[in-house]
Amino acid sequence: MFISDEWKDYNLIDANNGNRLEKWGDFVLVRPDPSAFWNLDSSAKWQNYDAIYLRSGSGGGEWNFNKTLPDKWQISYKDMKFWVKPMGFKHTGVFPEQATNWDFVRANLKKGDKVLNLFAYTGGATIAAALAGAEIVHVDASKGIIQMAKENAHINGLVNHPIRYIVDDCAKFVAREIRRGNKYDAIIMDPPSYGRGSNGEVWKIEDSLADLFQLCKQVLSDNAKFVLINSYTTGLSVGSISALAQMIFGGDIQSAELGLPVQTRSATLPGGGCVRILLN
Repeated sequence: MFISDEWKDYNLIDANNGNRLEKWGDFVLVRPDPSAFWNLDSSAKWQNYDAIYLRSGSGGGEWNFNKTLPDKWQISYKDMKFWVKPMGFKHTGVFPEQATNWDFVRANLKKGDKVLNLFAYTGGATIAAALAGAEIVHVDASKGIIQMAKENAHINGLVNHPIRYIVDDCAKFVAREIRRGNKYDAIIMDPPSYGRGSNGEVWKIEDSLADLFQLCKQVLSDNAKFVLINSYTTGLSVGSISALAQMIFGGDIQSAELGLPVQTRSATLPGGGCVRILLN
């Protein structure tokens, strides 16, 4: 397991009964997490939260607040800064288990490397790559999420860093990059389980991932360093993704679940999977 255990501003206090009890800077949130399926004794700490995300029986859910919180607030991981914002579908704008991947990105890039970040969300990996000196193309289909990524870059002093933000379908963008002859030294991706494009295109990860890998292979430079793939799709194992990656990209494959230490359980909570393909 790749464990993100160097946080100071984030703490997974407990995980129990299908929920996480988390401290984000000065504020404590409760969010659903099906990985914490056990139902063990809980401490009084579970009563002292600032906000809780409650699922709806008809799908989705909403935040309930015990006190007024800022619209957003900052936390740090090492020298990286992020905005935290309670949003729909239990999101906060930050996936804390990804910290181990940010460390990997920074350790394997240097100034001038060109990075393609697909399904790039609010830009954690983009910031990591930029702080390593790389140039990044950051692609996501959501204009609002792209704006959050720009705000994260701003508080990290990266306003003038060479980061291109592209609002687009990721597969279509890579296909155009092939035609343009553009190449990248590293590719990072966090493909969703399911999605629908603006023209009705359907993305289903089990049906679409192989085609995306084939496209991405064509935009890797001759001296490409790595491809990093994240998956939060229930039922799609990192072993299956690793096998596909080995067939298409080759290289040295490292795969594992991502994990966060649980403070009060002396345990590690898994949170998604990760495949790292080292190419050179």
